[in-house]
Amino acid sequence: MGLSPLLQPVADPAPDRCPEARIAALAAELQREDPALPLLGAESPAELERLSRDYYDYSPVLVALLQGCRAQVVAAASSVEQVRLVAGACARHGVPLTVRGAGTGNYGQCVPLHGGLVLDLSGLNQLRHLDDATGVIEVEAGALMGAIDQQLAPRGRALRLVPSTARSATIGGFIAGGSGGIGSLRWGFLRDAGNLLGLEVVTCEPEPRVLRLDAAASAPLNHAYGTNGILTALRLPTTEAGAWQELVVGFDSWAQALAAAQALPATALLLNALSLMEAPVAQQLPWPASCPKPGAGEHRLLLLAAADSLEVLPDWLAARGGALRWQAPQGQSRRLPLRELSWNHTTLHWRAQHPGWTYLQMLLPQPEAACLERLRADWGDDLLWHLEAVRQQGAARLAALPLLRWRGEEALQRLMADCRAAGAVLFNPHVVSVEDGGLGVVDADQVAAKAAYDPAGLLNPGKLRGWLSNPG
Repeated sequence: MGLSPLLQPVADPAPDRCPEARIAALAAELQREDPALPLLGAESPAELERLSRDYYDYSPVLVALLQGCRAQVVAAASSVEQVRLVAGACARHGVPLTVRGAGTGNYGQCVPLHGGLVLDLSGLNQLRHLDDATGVIEVEAGALMGAIDQQLAPRGRALRLVPSTARSATIGGFIAGGSGGIGSLRWGFLRDAGNLLGLEVVTCEPEPRVLRLDAAASAPLNHAYGTNGILTALRLPTTEAGAWQELVVGFDSWAQALAAAQALPATALLLNALSLMEAPVAQQLPWPASCPKPGAGEHRLLLLAAADSLEVLPDWLAARGGALRWQAPQGQSRRLPLRELSWNHTTLHWRAQHPGWTYLQMLLPQPEAACLERLRADWGDDLLWHLEAVRQQGAARLAALPLLRWRGEEALQRLMADCRAAGAVLFNPHVVSVEDGGLGVVDADQVAAKAAYDPAGLLNPGKLRGWLSNPG
């Protein structure tokens, strides 16, 4: 990272930022206890800014809300002992501590609302163990998910769930700030029982503890934005490495494309991902070099399918109005892998050409068509459909990450109300709290974990609404 060990005071701190005297005392202690620990301070404002951000600029609401939120110091740990040192010093000096992975989140999960210290865990990146008999791995939180899969491949294993940002996202950041992605069609969401087997956690206390939690004790720290414990290692199940085929299917009829997306998960065909893009969205995506661009009005279905499905899929799709436009083994296509056209990469590609747009996230009611048609009738071309197949409570469902032309916060609130009235379950990407980005209810177990592992409330403060309403 090129971090400097020198820290200089910042003039005129914001009222809600940590007093500079505390930051200076913290830095002095860290430098004294471990001179090799990389620290960045006010002498590197551009780096402080970069390491205090993620992709929250997808949301105009968050851009306004998080403007000016920046760390006052950054520490880059490469060992659990360095994490303990930083956590203990922050606790003793009363300095807020926000943990960061690769910063690939979209909701401001790693943005420090109240300044303080950002702890970069990308240096904790080792695959500690792979059990060949069970496929269970123990891996450090800062390991890149793409790198983990590369290490697993020679042993015939792969991660169950990965985001579209797998090449650049850390596994700890995905567990702390993500919810699902590629593989959710088979394995559901990260918080489903069985997808997280255990955690190694460092507490934020004057004398930090290193705890090894089982699956049940780990659940409250799963998708908690690092508000109730510092994740340093994870125990995860893996799956057999599949020789997935990337398929692009074209449909002239949206109704037929939707019907195929609804029916495919109920077949005996083995699929690892299914994405459906409405024609205007498909037109803007950077397709693989050998894949033809969609024709006018062509909707596109993207699949990751097992190789044996190719004996069945083309005829099955043709009978439902779909035409196979392109196929290639995963990892062998030029330009972007197909997964980087799906999930929030779809939003990324669209916004690269249409920055005045944002997005929503929702689980659609069944059957889906009535909800989609109702919202389209009310919102017209201000709303473009992008769907992802998932498994929720064991059943195949369609989630939506629609693209939305930005008309202001009032219009956003009206649209979200319309989505709920049409039966959709909203996961609001325009808020910073754990609860409001989920089902909107306080999780008492998450709050209890914060009381146990972060009694002073210093970890990523301002993000856990249940703690703000009842601290301690």
